[in-house]
Amino acid sequence: MSGRAAIIIFGAAIRPDGGPSLTLRRRVQAAARFGATLDNPLYIPTGGQGKHGEPEAVVMARLLQDLGIPASSIRQEATATDTLESAVACAAMLAGHEGPVWAASSGYHLPRCVMLLRLMGLPARAAPPPEAAMEWRDRWWWRAREGAALPVDAALGLAARWRLRGRLALGEGR
Repeated sequence: MSGRAAIIIFGAAIRPDGGPSLTLRRRVQAAARFGATLDNPLYIPTGGQGKHGEPEAVVMARLLQDLGIPASSIRQEATATDTLESAVACAAMLAGHEGPVWAASSGYHLPRCVMLLRLMGLPARAAPPPEAAMEWRDRWWWRAREGAALPVDAALGLAARWRLRGRLALGEGR
């Protein structure tokens, strides 16, 4: 995988009918649009089993394929149940990766995603987010939620980083 760009797509809820939420669909579409500007990127949809349907990563992989992304360019991470677990799992998956790493998510969520991936040792940057299609009240609620989650996940992320380093030193996690 040396030199190949990796785009980690952070999941969002699956609807009760098993279909992707609008947020999930927009994240995948934005990641695919961005990936089209890169040379053969690796797409890593991350997100495990939620309350409804299949794991988020499985649904996202299907959406990517519907957008013309070949299955060989998709590597699912379907175990994580939150943003921190996604960062840890993707860092283990990309151990030794030498190409650029991009986080793909909603704009309000990207700072936390990038921070956690960097804490896990990945040189992550933010991919262009999808258009925000929400009322200003909702946008501020999500920003406040992320603002509160950021320092908590930073502390938890530091602890997870040490555990991850230990697992990788033992040859686990790949």
